[in-house]
Amino acid sequence: MKIIGFAGSNSRNSINKKLVKHTLDKIENQNTEWLDITDYPLPIFGVDLEEKEGYPESIKSFLERIHSADGIIISLAEHNGSYTVAAKNLLDWCSRYQSGFFQDKPVFLMGTSPGSYGAKNVLDAAKKRLPKFGANIISVFSLPSFNDHFSEKEGIKYENLQIEHEACLQKFIDFLERS
Repeated sequence: MKIIGFAGSNSRNSINKKLVKHTLDKIENQNTEWLDITDYPLPIFGVDLEEKEGYPESIKSFLERIHSADGIIISLAEHNGSYTVAAKNLLDWCSRYQSGFFQDKPVFLMGTSPGSYGAKNVLDAAKKRLPKFGANIISVFSLPSFNDHFSEKEGIKYENLQIEHEACLQKFIDFLERS
């Protein structure tokens, strides 16, 4: 079984990247792969650009990786209560290239932020939108106050959040194993 993880952020020091990498590290006996969306550079989507130049090779390469997975872990950063520009642009290009690009793949959806709301606005938006792109959302996890509740050495430090994260991850893994 192959599980791919990525964060909806183009920040070098993204806390969502750290959360995805931590989550992938918790998975045992499975093939996991980390994707950094900055390795798939994209111009800002526009219909005129799409008509003039077609689809960027980077979107085709990104989708090849996504299609090779049995399951996907995504952690979305939140900017002003919504997707980051990088995540929205990626989703726009992917959906124009192939409308149901997630191909009904199981998804573990996460988000974190430095604030106490834990990226819940973008998670709520993604729970509604990603299924329209073919995502089969199995579990959702929000990590509030990242800097207080996470360390790169220890992972999730707050016991209740750690238990919740592990339960969400296990629900995702169990679903993959039954499929």
